[in-house]
Amino acid sequence: MKTGSRWDSVAPIRYPDPNIVALDRRFDSIMLGHAAIERIAGGCRFTEGPVWFGDTRQLLFSDIPNDRIMRVDEETGAVSVFRRPSHYANGNTRDRQGRLITCEMGSQRLTRTEYDGSITVLADTFDGKPLTGPNDVVVKSDGSIWFSDNGAGIRGNYLGHKGTAELPFRVYRIDGQTGAMTVAIDDMGRPNGLAFSPDESRLYVVDTPAEPKTTHVYDMTDDGTKAVNGRMFFATKGWADGIRCDTEGNVWCGFTGGEGEDGVAIFAPDGTLIGRILLPERCANVCFGGAKRNRLFMAASQSVYAVYVEAQGVLGG
Repeated sequence: MKTGSRWDSVAPIRYPDPNIVALDRRFDSIMLGHAAIERIAGGCRFTEGPVWFGDTRQLLFSDIPNDRIMRVDEETGAVSVFRRPSHYANGNTRDRQGRLITCEMGSQRLTRTEYDGSITVLADTFDGKPLTGPNDVVVKSDGSIWFSDNGAGIRGNYLGHKGTAELPFRVYRIDGQTGAMTVAIDDMGRPNGLAFSPDESRLYVVDTPAEPKTTHVYDMTDDGTKAVNGRMFFATKGWADGIRCDTEGNVWCGFTGGEGEDGVAIFAPDGTLIGRILLPERCANVCFGGAKRNRLFMAASQSVYAVYVEAQGVLGG
């Protein structure tokens, strides 16, 4: 990965962008030879949780240490504050009614922003004990909400408020009809990013304990309420954080691997690494957006990047 002035310069990028790398022939039809990686926001401390709002043509993303959610206007490119304080918001998504769902690490709760801007608390306790801090979230087509709770916001005061965990780190499910909350996954060290396959028969979940950091895949039960048969999806040098799937079942991972591997790693449904999008910063999370859901947004440390690809993101992420 060559770093330098390209990220802050108006000089054109020679196509094909050398930082979009095919490692398998399956990626050849996904990468575009005439699209470049663009830096669309900067000046942050730790970006996370990108989420696309097509109806207003804007991207929202979290800037966790600055305790704010930011907004990028697609038409003008303007960057502004959407919400402050955000209670150290991390992961974001939209529900099937278009409302913003947010993991608040500082308040240790999962919230929904209603159409009028008011906030509804969806979850802040389980079995009478406070959550350790929701981290990432996805919404299934049946309206159920699945989120990881991994204590990242109570480990110190930079990303939340230092505290003591009273519950194990888990993935929870909130029923879309009743609001009932159940444990979906409890066999991970520190569950993190999660995403459903296009047909929702699989749930991918990143595990980020101290070591090793791995990504697993689970099968969904016939009634779609439980994740079972967890197994390794991939384990490689470096690790994933936030993840999303495209409509062909490929898994796009915000990735940390050191210089030359930081950015986004793309895995085929069989777990093969097929491509990379190299960035000058560690990438924490991704989402698809734009008018055709073929623009990849990448929340990477102090910046947010975007690139057009010949893939489309699935709904619910």
